[in-house]
Amino acid sequence: MHYAIHTALVLIAGVVVAVVAERKGWKPSLAVTLAVGVGVRALILVIAATDGWQPPDYVGSFKPAGEAILNHRDPVLESNGGWHFLPTIPYMYGLLLWLGIPWEVTGRLVTVAADIVLIPLVGRLAGGSAARLRAFQYACNPLAILVASVHGQVEPVSLVFAVAAYVVARGPDGWRRPEPLPWLRPGEFLRRLTHPLEADRAATGRAVWAGLLMGLALCAKSWPVILVPALLMLLPGLRSRLVSLVATGVPPVLFLLSLPIGGWTKWSELDDVLNAIGLRPSDVRPITGDWGWTALLSGGEWNLDPTPARIGQYLIYASLVACLIWWRKAHPVDVTIAILLAFMIFTPRLGAQYLLWFMPFLVARPTRWAWPAILGCCLWAAVGYLVLTQFPGEQWYELHKPWAMSSIVLFPLIIAALPWSRRQAEAAAASPAHAQVGEEIR
Repeated sequence: MHYAIHTALVLIAGVVVAVVAERKGWKPSLAVTLAVGVGVRALILVIAATDGWQPPDYVGSFKPAGEAILNHRDPVLESNGGWHFLPTIPYMYGLLLWLGIPWEVTGRLVTVAADIVLIPLVGRLAGGSAARLRAFQYACNPLAILVASVHGQVEPVSLVFAVAAYVVARGPDGWRRPEPLPWLRPGEFLRRLTHPLEADRAATGRAVWAGLLMGLALCAKSWPVILVPALLMLLPGLRSRLVSLVATGVPPVLFLLSLPIGGWTKWSELDDVLNAIGLRPSDVRPITGDWGWTALLSGGEWNLDPTPARIGQYLIYASLVACLIWWRKAHPVDVTIAILLAFMIFTPRLGAQYLLWFMPFLVARPTRWAWPAILGCCLWAAVGYLVLTQFPGEQWYELHKPWAMSSIVLFPLIIAALPWSRRQAEAAAASPAHAQVGEEIR
């Protein structure tokens, strides 16, 4: 636990530099940005890997999943119940363990590598003259560094594929708001499908690649499924969207089937695997009370009652639909920001790493209240990662309760950071420069 002071000093320096960069309009070259991003993440990785304390789930859940693959066992059913996703990441863990790399480094290598690739992708997502600034700011993002280099949580892996999917779907010429789909006119719907517009036909190739990339994001963790509607909005027509939707399902199906084909799982156990990784409200693990409204209800106590978990899951689905309706004419990345911030408000359970979900998108296309929300969430998460972990056992648990309840203080910032003024995108964006919202500081 000696890593805390050193890590905090590095993160504070990163915050200061990122804020100054915003004020001064710095635009470091990609080489400088990557040097900063790689250097900071590698430094924190070494500090965290050599410390006597390791995150409990990193050791108790992620490591058994990698060892299960190494020992040719099912990582979902036989990793002490700690892995609830497809086996993609455990395959990586198993390979690195097989190469003899110590676990304290192995798990973090996967997440740090993904987060480094994510840095230039955030710049590409931003586009235009702000691209280099946004990439640099993500390179300095404290939460990204904590999640990738300290916790070793796999959010960066999902995000690197998801953001890449957005960049590919948008295409080299930027995003144009497509014509509305003719949902209520079956004849026109069929005509659009069989005789697509030229732009829709030309987008088929990138629709396939965007779908495959989003599918890989789902292979790392299941939460990117809520990004699929906004991804499809980046494509110009019905045909490209259907192609991309089908392509999205290919990687998860292949990785699921790889378990019995490779001999890690019996074919008769696939139903059990699907139940373990399912997204139905009845499949969600009923551990609540560590964030937001459920923390207030339980006084910060962990609660195993499945009722709030199911209620929260339905609220998430309802908020997803509401965001798609309210921001239906907005830029797809703004729709994504709205969906992810709404998730943070309604979710019944949350790990600090969840707050990373919206970071690449909000950094790339900041709203007026983006930075107060970003800094507030980073500070709250840093207290959990760097302060609470200094206390053992019962002391940690007692401190965890007020920390969990204090998360409600972030809600006004999260709500304010929603893209309220961006309900309608520009009629046409001809290039990535136009894709960068002109009113991002409103």
